[in-house]
Amino acid sequence: MKIGVPKEIKTLEFRVGLVPPVVHQLTVYGHQVFVETGAGAGIGQSDDDYKKAGATILPNADEVFKAADMIVKVKEPQAVEIARLTPRHILFTYLHLAPDPEQAKGLMKSGATAIAYETITDAKGRLPLLAPMSQVAGRMATQVGAALLLKPAGGRGMLIGGVPGVPPAKVLILGGGVSGEHAAEMAVGMRADVTLFDISPARLEQLDEQFAGRLKTVFSTHHAIGEAITDADLVIGCVLLPGASAPKLIKREDLKRMRKGSVLVDVAIDQGGCFETSRPTTHADPTFVVDGIIHYCVANMPGAAPLTSTYALGAATAPYVYALANLGVDAALAADPGFAKGLNVRGGKITHPAVIESLKL
Repeated sequence: MKIGVPKEIKTLEFRVGLVPPVVHQLTVYGHQVFVETGAGAGIGQSDDDYKKAGATILPNADEVFKAADMIVKVKEPQAVEIARLTPRHILFTYLHLAPDPEQAKGLMKSGATAIAYETITDAKGRLPLLAPMSQVAGRMATQVGAALLLKPAGGRGMLIGGVPGVPPAKVLILGGGVSGEHAAEMAVGMRADVTLFDISPARLEQLDEQFAGRLKTVFSTHHAIGEAITDADLVIGCVLLPGASAPKLIKREDLKRMRKGSVLVDVAIDQGGCFETSRPTTHADPTFVVDGIIHYCVANMPGAAPLTSTYALGAATAPYVYALANLGVDAALAADPGFAKGLNVRGGKITHPAVIESLKL
């Protein structure tokens, strides 16, 4: 198979779809890999590194799309990239279609087969290609939130962990999945006063045991969250409904009950965000303020740590890339029902039930 790796073009996105060791393995299997010049610069990998791995370097994205049958990316395709897709293409990347009807319609029009990292499941029903980036985003969320609480960033002027004689910041984490768990690990480690909300009693019990009482756990309801935000300093939204739009857990009117200079970090922004006032931002302009509350809603948070993120993601995606290349899309999806759940668009139609429900397409 001919596999293409274009340079990511989302604002300040430094990750890359394939790292040289995976490229080398693909060439060992007999496949051709085409990499756009400069695609690996953000992780310190030069064109020569890719050449040594067996790739062919092409001068621009147009040439990569023309040469390749399968395109491997990190972020959802931008409009100019969608325009390059044809029915023969397999697109393998994060898509997050539920809150993005324009992207969905563009992919439908292209006729390409689009497989989304974020809806693939493993034998236990987990999300193996979302997990590594959820880990990065969860840990980053606490770090970012701690920085935004400082006065020069517009926050309340608090040290997240406090000091002897002065209480720490109160941190609320909405959602006890992978990103919520990792956000909690960082917040607890930074000595914050941390409360995590989730709708699964079993998950709350598991986290209570895991953190040995250092993390408060609460069954999530709108009333419980509404009560807690009145004295919260940092709220991290980590809710996830695979493939579907995130529920809005904090409404616009709720912000009036929060303290000025407190911070909302919306890790769920890729799926539309879990705060009603959220809107996607970039690393170039990451925050905005509504009713005195700082919002951080960067849609590609792990892109700020590309070295960590790319290698973590690459280790997770490699087996699936090999399967698609070695078996072809039909056989690869047929052999693994969890992999088949990654299929979001094919033959001009949306194929994933949660995406269909969210977009009504």
